[in-house]
Amino acid sequence: MKKILLLVFIVTLIASCGAMVPPRDPYTLYVHLQSEPDTLNPIIATDAYASEINEYIFETMVELHRDSLDLTPKLAKSWTISKNKRRFVFYLKKGILWSDGKEFTSDDVIYSFMRIMDKKVKSARLKGYYKDVKRYRAIDRYTVEFIYNKSYFLALQLLGDIPIVPKHIYDDGTDFNGHSYNRKPIGTGPYKIKEWKTGQRIVLTRNEIYRGKKPDIKNIVFSIIDEQHVALQKLKKGELDFIQLKSYQWKKQTQSKKFNMLFKKVKYPYRSYSYIGWNAKSIYFKDSRVRMAMTHMINRKEILEKLSYGLGRITTGNFYILSKSYNKNIKPWPYDPKKGRKLLAEAGWKDTDKDGILDKNGKKFIFTITIPSGSASAERLSTIIKEDFSKDGIEVHINKFEWSVFITNVVHKRAFEAVILGWSLGFTGDPHQVWHSSQIKKGSNYVSFSNREADIIIDSARQEFNEKKRIKLYHRFHEILHEEQPYTFMFTSSELVAVSRRFENVKVHTRGLFYDEWKVKKK
Repeated sequence: MKKILLLVFIVTLIASCGAMVPPRDPYTLYVHLQSEPDTLNPIIATDAYASEINEYIFETMVELHRDSLDLTPKLAKSWTISKNKRRFVFYLKKGILWSDGKEFTSDDVIYSFMRIMDKKVKSARLKGYYKDVKRYRAIDRYTVEFIYNKSYFLALQLLGDIPIVPKHIYDDGTDFNGHSYNRKPIGTGPYKIKEWKTGQRIVLTRNEIYRGKKPDIKNIVFSIIDEQHVALQKLKKGELDFIQLKSYQWKKQTQSKKFNMLFKKVKYPYRSYSYIGWNAKSIYFKDSRVRMAMTHMINRKEILEKLSYGLGRITTGNFYILSKSYNKNIKPWPYDPKKGRKLLAEAGWKDTDKDGILDKNGKKFIFTITIPSGSASAERLSTIIKEDFSKDGIEVHINKFEWSVFITNVVHKRAFEAVILGWSLGFTGDPHQVWHSSQIKKGSNYVSFSNREADIIIDSARQEFNEKKRIKLYHRFHEILHEEQPYTFMFTSSELVAVSRRFENVKVHTRGLFYDEWKVKKK
């Protein structure tokens, strides 16, 4: 009896001390993943969660340098471009192995490109990038050639960034979209997949036959946790090493001395911006002076504090704020309602009948701002704008639509006067789709912005392969947007993360954070 009681006591003591939890390998990194990817096939994957994981499994022929964003060799050792900028030849490195031991060759590149362009393959997000490639072939085992219909400055980057899968795995007659290896991918990168337990975790383990320097971290466990507050609790308990934080968590729930002894908080710009778009076809916003007035009457600094505790940056243009194309000499227009009212008066908007609302030619300045329902930030922003504009003689109505209706019936049909939206950004941008006047009817120029100089710049930049000259063009384009204010550019938000202090060499690059360079701190 005493033995039984003693056993019960020991088990209870062990459980209460937490010793029943298996000890963790210090060389395993536990990362929060808010949602589960549909697939890890890089050709058909569309979500950010798959991209985060595939970063460490797959490689491309060329990659952007993590800091300078210059194009650097990866699977290709070098490349050549013809004088007319239409023929691109990539010379692949020899001896690169897929994680199953098979050699990577030009056949893998050409096979992958064929799958991207295959009508049966669900790769719509990629097909448009390569529509101007008219011929492609493998010259030999380690050389591939692509020929474009016309020159385009992003061609090298787009070709170098082709997602590549192993032909010897996929070319087996199985449906590409539903292939079993979409959940257990074979890559050439520093990690390979070890386990995918649906709804729970995806585990990567170090690829021991990787040709480059082996990462210090042996395993990366992506723990799938839908609820953000649950993820933070798991971080505090030591069950996670890395999570992305919400602004309120950053400001209110991670300020203790204990937390900051155990975790390092890191903040860096996110590749996106939010904006208020003014439809130039509207009677209210066809005059740039009115659009400029709107910007002067919006207190962006105060709004940023209210919505995100100031954790972001006011932006002034369409490019990623850390890219070379972003004109850092341009400062945000100040909050100046007096200047705004003056500009409105110059544009003919005055309160002629003294009823408190501005009017022009018998038309009251009463407009509707349309937002997606379910967006708390858009709702709060539109409410603030409504209240502030009412002080300056402008009446604002707010219209809300469910996301699919909002995009299809409002944005795509240009059926709005003003709209709150945002853009995700690449590291190297081409403004043609969003800002060229040719894109007003069917492209993404939803606010019907039209400026002849801007069109010339956009067209010229697409053909300009000299980076310095192209950047100069884009800086002038940024100035035009600043002067015309087709959008009131709002904020680029901050990426807010917490990292366990048991890791060192946690660097913020222009492209973000990279787990493969972190090191386990020696005790």
